[in-house]
Amino acid sequence: PSGGIGIPTRRDERKGGGTGAGAAPASGSGRRRKGKRGAVDQVEVSANIRRTMSTIGGAVGRRTIRRPDEGREEIEANRLAAQEREKKTVRVNEFITVAELAGILKVPATQIVAFAFKNLGLMVTINQRLDFDQIELIAGEFGFEAVREEEYAADIAGKQVADTPEQLEPRPPVVTVMGHVDHGKTSLLDFIRRANVVAGEAGGITQHIGAYHVTLPNGKRITFLDTPGHSAFTAMRARGAQVTDIVVLVVAANDSVMPQTEEAISHARNAGVPMIVAINKIDLPDANPQRVMQDLLNKGVVLEQFGGQVLSTPISAKKGTNVGDLLDQVLLQAELLDLRANPNRAAVGTVIEAQLDAGKGPVASVLVQNGTLKVGQDFICGHYSGRVRALLDERGKPVKDAGPAIPVQVLGLSGVPMAGDQFLVVEDATEARDIAQRRERLDREAKSRRTAKGSVTLEDFMAQAAAGQMRTLPILIKADQGGPAEALADALSHLSNNEVQIQVVHRGVGAITESDILLARTSGAIIIGFHVRPDNNARAAAEREGVEIRLYKIIYEAVNDIRARLEGLLRPEEREVVLGEAEVRETFKVSRIGTVAGCYVRHGVINRQSKVRVVRDGIEVYSGTIASLRRFKDDVREVKEGYECGIGIENFNDIKVGDVIECYRKEEVARTLENASGH
Repeated sequence: PSGGIGIPTRRDERKGGGTGAGAAPASGSGRRRKGKRGAVDQVEVSANIRRTMSTIGGAVGRRTIRRPDEGREEIEANRLAAQEREKKTVRVNEFITVAELAGILKVPATQIVAFAFKNLGLMVTINQRLDFDQIELIAGEFGFEAVREEEYAADIAGKQVADTPEQLEPRPPVVTVMGHVDHGKTSLLDFIRRANVVAGEAGGITQHIGAYHVTLPNGKRITFLDTPGHSAFTAMRARGAQVTDIVVLVVAANDSVMPQTEEAISHARNAGVPMIVAINKIDLPDANPQRVMQDLLNKGVVLEQFGGQVLSTPISAKKGTNVGDLLDQVLLQAELLDLRANPNRAAVGTVIEAQLDAGKGPVASVLVQNGTLKVGQDFICGHYSGRVRALLDERGKPVKDAGPAIPVQVLGLSGVPMAGDQFLVVEDATEARDIAQRRERLDREAKSRRTAKGSVTLEDFMAQAAAGQMRTLPILIKADQGGPAEALADALSHLSNNEVQIQVVHRGVGAITESDILLARTSGAIIIGFHVRPDNNARAAAEREGVEIRLYKIIYEAVNDIRARLEGLLRPEEREVVLGEAEVRETFKVSRIGTVAGCYVRHGVINRQSKVRVVRDGIEVYSGTIASLRRFKDDVREVKEGYECGIGIENFNDIKVGDVIECYRKEEVARTLENASGH
């Protein structure tokens, strides 16, 4: 017991601190102190834990768990918004056709044609090219935003600097000499060059670069383009390049107007370029200039002598007779056109010819159209970029620069460009490389699109115009002689009616050449060859450009084939064929099905797949499809005359005894040009 009493005593003594009076308070304060210390420890520890966790765990946790969620949501929202914007954004190159734009916007081309007519006041066709402003308006109408694909970023950058009238200075005219073979084009150019060679350059051998620059005795300058076979002229037109200011049409006085003369007239008219006629070989005994004038009048070229606007001069290129007068007329025409350019800016030009030289590498003959081209400048040309390593004139002599309307040979290209490609000086070589690569990519895409759908084929014309619109089939005719070409053109033009029309873009004599392919491509025509074949270059060009060539030996075969194709362009006639009729003799209400008519087939056949109409007292009350066709309890495909059956009509229950159910189908019947003309 003493031990039992002793233990508490010792605890009390320990607690009391030895003094009896202050035992209780001391004990209480001790308990409070002890409790307080415990509380403080607990609060501090938990606070410390919280603080530590918040600085280490909590904050990090918030950064790694909660904030990323918020960030992810924001990024996702931005991504979805960008995706939505992207859906409504269409990237287009300038000058795409209505058909291409319709494909991009996924709307029928007819809607674009209708919108352009109603709202923009434009009569556009499905193959017509639109500029970017028109594309933007059309895309906006259909809820899209058009963004220009920077195919020609450098060109756009160059266009941003507009020339003020004060900066413009007169420039020499660019003259293209055209005409039939052996009518004296080269002789005329040779004489002009020989007569106007600058002193000191007489010994220089003239390089054939397709363009020549001459200075006349009065100080005036003219640039001549020599286009053998008109191929460069056509190629440049096909690519939208307009380099020629004036066309000199050379016609031999002893030979009159020939097929290539007509081709030259067609090209000049299509390009909208003024023409000057040079009636050559007047020194020959059988020369007849009056006949030439008369023939030109028959072809729609009205000379000044007959009250027209076209200037003409009788010349002899061999002897130089009246060549000075011809050049005066060229300068007079140039004054009327008021040709000006700004030489103090970055150069812009067009490729006239280009080839791969064994010693110099890729060489391009470039006609500078604006600005001044200098050695050492970076440039972009078609799908290629480079730096001007050297500039050579037409005699192969190095020059430091070339101003507006001056032709030069440019060395420093990374590849051989095509005739008609634009040549543009840029500030930055890296930018030039980027643009060249982008153009190459776009060209590959365009080629794959062309290969996929084919540019100009007869089959394409089926989907070309909306109902009620005239469909036109452009045709280019080449024959071995002029007579058959005329006869074929006349025979084909007689096939036209008020719904489909043949348009003869050009007719000529001789083999189908690359020039014909390019002309067919620009006009969207099909080439018909009569007793002629395309050469290898023409075949390659046709394959590349997607132009269709059709060859015939008998004129009636050509006419019948085109007739068949035109009849294919005619919209088919829709006819209704009644297959049979059944009389309703009883009606039955069937749960979950509706009203079923008990019928007797009076004549013909009731076919489940065909359409039906319900006729009551001679009036059609409903037209629709058969939901169920039964004979006794079996589902059947058709019921013939003299049999009874049960017919359920889709979505129609108001069927009565005495009604007649007519079974019919609609079929499209091909029309011929004869019955189409009769409409």
